[in-house]
Amino acid sequence: MSTTMTPVDASEPATPPARGRRLPRRLARPAAAVLSGVLLYLSFPPRPLWWLALPAFALLGWTLRGRRPRAGFGLGYLAGLGFLAPLLIWTGAVVGPGPWIALVAAEAVFVAAACLGIAAVSKLPGWPLWAAAVWIAGEAARARVPFGGFPWGKIAFGQADGLFLPLAAVGGTPVLGFAVALCGFGLYEVLRRAVAHRRTGSLPRGPLAAAVAAVLVPFAGAAAALPLVDASAEDGTATVAAIQGNVPRLGLDFNAQRRQVLDNHANRTAQLAEDVARHKVKQPDFVLWPENSSDIDPYANPDAYGVIDRAVEKIGAPTVIGAVLAPETGKLRNTLIEWDPKKGPVATYDKRHVQPFGEYIPMRSVVRIFNSNVDRVSRDFGPGNKIGVFDLAGTRVGLATCYEAAFDWAVRDTVTHGAQLIAVPSNNATFGHSEMTYQQLAMSRVRAVEHSRSVVVPVTSGVSAIIAPDGQVVRKSAMFTPDALVEDVPLRSSQTPATRMGILPELLLVGLAAGGLGWAAVRARRARAGRAA
Repeated sequence: MSTTMTPVDASEPATPPARGRRLPRRLARPAAAVLSGVLLYLSFPPRPLWWLALPAFALLGWTLRGRRPRAGFGLGYLAGLGFLAPLLIWTGAVVGPGPWIALVAAEAVFVAAACLGIAAVSKLPGWPLWAAAVWIAGEAARARVPFGGFPWGKIAFGQADGLFLPLAAVGGTPVLGFAVALCGFGLYEVLRRAVAHRRTGSLPRGPLAAAVAAVLVPFAGAAAALPLVDASAEDGTATVAAIQGNVPRLGLDFNAQRRQVLDNHANRTAQLAEDVARHKVKQPDFVLWPENSSDIDPYANPDAYGVIDRAVEKIGAPTVIGAVLAPETGKLRNTLIEWDPKKGPVATYDKRHVQPFGEYIPMRSVVRIFNSNVDRVSRDFGPGNKIGVFDLAGTRVGLATCYEAAFDWAVRDTVTHGAQLIAVPSNNATFGHSEMTYQQLAMSRVRAVEHSRSVVVPVTSGVSAIIAPDGQVVRKSAMFTPDALVEDVPLRSSQTPATRMGILPELLLVGLAAGGLGWAAVRARRARAGRAA
């Protein structure tokens, strides 16, 4: 019996998959990019889910590996939106969604550029190493431009509760962030190799070993760095008091009632003095008030000067006062004043990194077109130029005002100039009950380990905190509740490798990224030349 075979036209293309099946496949990587960004956001405080950063980078690795750089940029932009949109939503809590959308749209470009580079190096041998370095190079750029940079959302700042935290003492936030990204990318590569082995039965030992090393080396490095995390008192202890006076209302009008913020902090300080007299708490060696705790200029307003002077005299300890100084000419100053109980104001520190679009308005006429709230900042603040280290009753206290805690150099400068303790006076009242205050507190915890210093964070409305040199929160306040935190804190003068090396680890990682990108470019050019031949 014969069977008749129907001839097949080889020139006829195979039937394409149904459109309904193609669409999910096309959406898989964009959806994964957004999800990776959301996982990164969820790894940040107030959630103690630091470990979510690892699957976030693993998923980002699956999204980007083998993609063309142009596709990497687009996918990276989606990842940036998934990460930064929820992380920074507090920026629009007061003035509306416009500034929030603009900030997220701009900052996501840096994430997209980093992902373009990650896609480019993803075909290199040992690509997790190059990819992690490229990510840190992107963070380095975002921390510097435009308008002085915006480091908020550095991967390191989500690791205050994480196993990798000791690496901050080795090389600061760049090394800590690099370890997290390397481990995440390595995790994906291990899984990819395992799946390939199941399909083909082939398991190249060299690449697998490199992938496993990418996962294990960060953990081993963190374990080796543990001896650097030391909360002992090298120079004895100091009793410090952090005052949280609270504000009369939330938002931009937190100081609308003249002198009310100042009176709140003066009254809470007077209450602390009474508690000391009744032996309920120890007499502090010095007292720290928050940024903007004097809502009017004490030099220009005798009533404000008198309120501060009486409060400091009553507590009987040198006190750091946060005030807005308004000279007759020139720009405003966001100033910390050292106020002696007998001599009055004896030293000042002007905030060096003032916040764009918050304390000063770049391109005011252009910004006004998009948001009329710009004119609520009617007079710009100007930056100071001196490093802030006060000698308070024999303790050298380094000062980084609020936003400055996000910048590596602003905190490190105080330690290299002799600070035995770091203070971060802040005012978060503008942002209400948002996650912003918890994100900023995590920065101070990372800084404590990075420089092996106690960190005291007095905030007008909370969360105020006292942090040990090992990054643990010793005491903290509730939000929008007057409080006074009094604690004996260890003083230290030795410097960690991160403090001594400064920017060097970041430069090395940026150089590593540049080397990977250069190698990828050479390989791509040779491949094109081979195809042309």
